[in-house]
Amino acid sequence: MIAKLSGRLDETGEDWAIVDVQGVGYLVHCSSTTLSALGEIGEGCTVHTDLQVSENDMRLLGFAESAERDWFRLLTTVQGVGSKVALAILSALSIGEVRDACAGGDAATVSRANGVGPKLAARIVNELKDKAGALPGGGSIGGAALAPKGAASSDAVSALQNLGFKPAIAAQAVASAQAELGKGAKEGDLIRVALKKAAG
Repeated sequence: MIAKLSGRLDETGEDWAIVDVQGVGYLVHCSSTTLSALGEIGEGCTVHTDLQVSENDMRLLGFAESAERDWFRLLTTVQGVGSKVALAILSALSIGEVRDACAGGDAATVSRANGVGPKLAARIVNELKDKAGALPGGGSIGGAALAPKGAASSDAVSALQNLGFKPAIAAQAVASAQAELGKGAKEGDLIRVALKKAAG
């Protein structure tokens, strides 16, 4: 499967771009967020991709960052959400906003996307509520910044999830603990303080 393309931005349209990789032009369907991040025509660019194959179609979806691709894949697991609707959601909302909306059960925010009615928005947040905290989003829940991935805080979030806390609650508790202890806090201290916050 094609996972990433690095080349020159050759052409763009309303929801697509052509990336020239050593003379081969790849048509990738993108959200408006990704299109705006690709830069100017003729400049070098990199897109993370997802190849979708159906009986009568094969299309390459492109994303400016792998986190957006992860959210696209998660959104398309919901019944009624195809690639078009998923891209519309990622065009209307940042991945942080999508994560917060799902974690907080905020269907109204998701329904801001073109082609997403109240019923579908409700289904999306209901189905993804417990999965939202497991993916990066860079957003916030209840005013607390979500814990960054790859740091001690990420390990602390995993530890809390292993103890049975939901991803969104674990992320919020660790973010709160990190705000209290400071950026250099060790994993053990983060877990200890976050446990108190999550349990409280």
